[in-house]
Amino acid sequence: MRLDGRRESSNVQDNRRMKISGKAGGLGLGGLIIVGLITWLLGGNPLTVIQEGIGGSFSSEQSYEPSAEEDALAAFSSQILAGTEDVWTKIFADYGRRYQPPRLVLFTGATNSGCGYASAATGPFYCSADRTIYLDVSFFKEMEQRFGAKGQFAFAYVIAHEVGHHVQYLLGTLDKAHAAMSKASEKESNAISVRLELQADYYAGLWAHHDNKMFQSMEIGDLEDGLVAAQAIGDDRLQMQAQGYTVPESFNHGTSEQRMAWLRKGYTTGTLEGGDTFNLPDPKR
Repeated sequence: MRLDGRRESSNVQDNRRMKISGKAGGLGLGGLIIVGLITWLLGGNPLTVIQEGIGGSFSSEQSYEPSAEEDALAAFSSQILAGTEDVWTKIFADYGRRYQPPRLVLFTGATNSGCGYASAATGPFYCSADRTIYLDVSFFKEMEQRFGAKGQFAFAYVIAHEVGHHVQYLLGTLDKAHAAMSKASEKESNAISVRLELQADYYAGLWAHHDNKMFQSMEIGDLEDGLVAAQAIGDDRLQMQAQGYTVPESFNHGTSEQRMAWLRKGYTTGTLEGGDTFNLPDPKR
C-alpha cells in the first residue's frame, strides 16, 4: 500500500508501554495467544476464552519498550484508522449523516475494555459499549506466521473489518442483529452472525475502494493479499485445519468463498447499498 505522507489518527490510545503480565489458566498470556487467535478467526467470542482460562494475579509493568517493528505496526494501524475516518466521514455525509469515528486502543499483553477484560489472546475486536477497537499488534505477526496472511492490505483488512462493525453500530444494524440473535436458536444465531461478518468484510472492501480513489493507496497485489487473508479465515477452512471436517451449521463468520466474495464485492462495487447481506436468501456472493 502507498501510505507515505498519510496522516495518523488522533483517535488512538497507545497503552503498549503499560504491559500487564501474569499467568492465565496455567498457560500464561503467551500461551493463550494461539488459542484466542484461532477462537477469533473461527468467529467465537475470545473473551470467553479469557474468562474461562484466567487464573492467578496480574501486575502492571511500566518498563516494557515496544520494538521498532511494533512501533511501525502501530503507526501503520493509526494511518489505516485515519483512512477509515476520511472515507466513512465522506460516505456518511453523502447520506446526510455525521460519522462518529471509533477509538483504537493499542495494548501489549492485556487491557481492560468496555466489554470486559481483553488480552493478546482476545485478538482484535470491536466493543460497541465504548465504541472502541482493541488491538495488540502482535496479532499481525501471528496472522503472517500461522495463516500465511501477509502484506499491508491483509493487515489493513483486519482493522477495516472491525471499523465495519462500528459502522454497523452507527447504522443500527449491529444492535438489531444482536437482538435477533438473543431470541434465536444457536443455528439461527450463527446464520445471523455470518451475515454480520460478511457485511463487515464488504465494508472493509468498500473502504479500500474509496481510500484508493481518494489517495491512490492500493498497489498491484494488495487486493490479492486481502483475499488470501479472507480465504485463510473462512469457517470451513479453519474447521478442516483444526478437526479434519466441517460443521456448516456452526459457521458464524462465513466460508472462505463467501468472505473472499464479499471483500471483493465491496472493493469493486464501492456503494453502501451493495453490502446488504440481510435481504438475500443465501449470502454466498
